[in-house]
Amino acid sequence: MALSGNELQEKSRDQIGDQAWLRQRGDPSLVEVFRSIPVRANASTFRKFTAFLGPGYLVAVGYMDPGNWATSLAGGSRFGYALLFIALLSNLMAILLQHLCARLAIATGRDLAQACRDAFPRPIAWMLWFLAEIAIVATDIAEVIGTAIGLNLLFGIPLELGVVITALDVFLILWLQNKGFRWIEAFVITLLGVIAVCFLVQILLADPNWGEVIRGFAPTTQIITNPDMLYLALGIIGATVMPHNLYLHSSIVQTRAYGESLPERREALKFATLDSTIALMFALTVNASILILAAATFNVSGQTGVEDLGEAHSLLAPLLGLALAPTLFAIALLCCGLNSTVTATMAGQIVMEGFINFRIAPWLRRLITRGLAIIPAAGVTILYGEAQTGKLLILTQVTLSLQLPFAVVPLVMMTSSRAKMGALVAPRWITAIAVLVAALIIVLNVKLVFDFLIGS
Repeated sequence: MALSGNELQEKSRDQIGDQAWLRQRGDPSLVEVFRSIPVRANASTFRKFTAFLGPGYLVAVGYMDPGNWATSLAGGSRFGYALLFIALLSNLMAILLQHLCARLAIATGRDLAQACRDAFPRPIAWMLWFLAEIAIVATDIAEVIGTAIGLNLLFGIPLELGVVITALDVFLILWLQNKGFRWIEAFVITLLGVIAVCFLVQILLADPNWGEVIRGFAPTTQIITNPDMLYLALGIIGATVMPHNLYLHSSIVQTRAYGESLPERREALKFATLDSTIALMFALTVNASILILAAATFNVSGQTGVEDLGEAHSLLAPLLGLALAPTLFAIALLCCGLNSTVTATMAGQIVMEGFINFRIAPWLRRLITRGLAIIPAAGVTILYGEAQTGKLLILTQVTLSLQLPFAVVPLVMMTSSRAKMGALVAPRWITAIAVLVAALIIVLNVKLVFDFLIGS
């Protein structure tokens, strides 16, 4: 019986081997760590699973980006627990989309940026690259501000100086990259643990109304009808799903040296999905904790306009009655900024190499991106003071939400194509849900723009 084109592609790949097959398609992104973590074929199921643990937690950092803090603080202080539903919805969206990213990478050997370069004409690919760069700069602005505020709150470093100091984190990233990818993952997971402990203590001190917390996870029509609530909802979605995370995961899942036969790749997809799902469920608890803390302290006490991180820090001690609370808040914020720095740097490298096949030294790439972020962050800080940084943080997260369709739509298109994906094409039911997610994001963004134009 004759083999189909897809079966021939699978057979050819198995015969010529991993490295030769990849050479036909060009170098992978993050080539220095590509397939650097072994997955032993004769290992137990548990050991294979532990080999895949890590990339999901780098993706989960998006839940704790300092910009996410601003949107969650504003949402919790202004609307109580109502936007917890958006946090849950964002988490479910992220789980689905990250599964598709892993599926694309394992099926094709390409990350999302490379796949876009292969699939689209050069003008479209360059446009998508430009939009992805905007998203990364928006993410970096949030990191700059969040890290600078954390330094200010913990050590009294002036905000303007803290913004400049954040450029030095390039040396931390270079040191971690030289150590190996497992060191990067260990660094990120350790900081995530510190953040989780800090928020656990603060939530226990705040003692929220758990009945209202549970009801907050149910949807409400106010999210659509109230423009202010929709604006913050989109900010939370943008801060959670984050476009650069889609490019990131589709690349770093290939740091695992899984086999190239179809059964081995199916197994790799199963473990990669399990890794990202567990990590994102863990991140949901932290993400929701920020909003719950704001609702239980600021909204209940009538402080309904809190969106600035420094203001939130100063209000926690008198509201919770313990001096430890603001210190924990500042420690968690600084950890978030450092974590986001690592993932955004890698995403920037992946996007530039993938879309335009242009490679520069990671330290130079980092300095360029950080320089583009420092200018607006320092400008707002110097001209308007710390009070306006919260508004800038929320704006960056809404910008990320507006960029999401330009990453999500190509991802859904590619993973639903049997010609590109072969035997690992996404099942129709997964594609159908992903299409609904993309449509929801687009509709909400259109409504946000419409409300903005009508309001102005």
